[in-house]
Amino acid sequence: MRTQRLVTLCFLCCLPMLSRAQQTSPEAAKILALEKKWTDAYRQRNIPILTSLLAEDFIITVEDGSIFGKVGYMAHTADTSVQVDLAEESDLRVHMHGNVAVVTGAYHETGTAKGKRYEYRDRLTDVWMKINGQWQLIASQYSVPLPQS
Repeated sequence: MRTQRLVTLCFLCCLPMLSRAQQTSPEAAKILALEKKWTDAYRQRNIPILTSLLAEDFIITVEDGSIFGKVGYMAHTADTSVQVDLAEESDLRVHMHGNVAVVTGAYHETGTAKGKRYEYRDRLTDVWMKINGQWQLIASQYSVPLPQS
């Protein structure tokens, strides 16, 4: 009986810490809003918005292992032979480290490339850094999860 009371007391004492851990900080909320803005700008081919969100030395690794800098990514995004119908993120988690934020999550995209339908279901890691008071994306990596057996 005494052990049960001790376990209950420990659980009750830990509840406030669990609640705080699940709350999103104001900076993390900003990062989540920027993630949505970036995804929407990509889908809509909004180059001016993308330009403002990406750091000059931005680098991205995509599903097939190709690596693009900012200019290459802009050229890829502007490619009219690709029509993105759906681009959405889910299961996003923001890990704050001072002026750096690491975002992990899932990404789903469908569309048409050179007349052929495609669909990606990826895992992502994005790294944002506060540069001169403004959050900018400095690195991004997308990978296709291995099938589970």
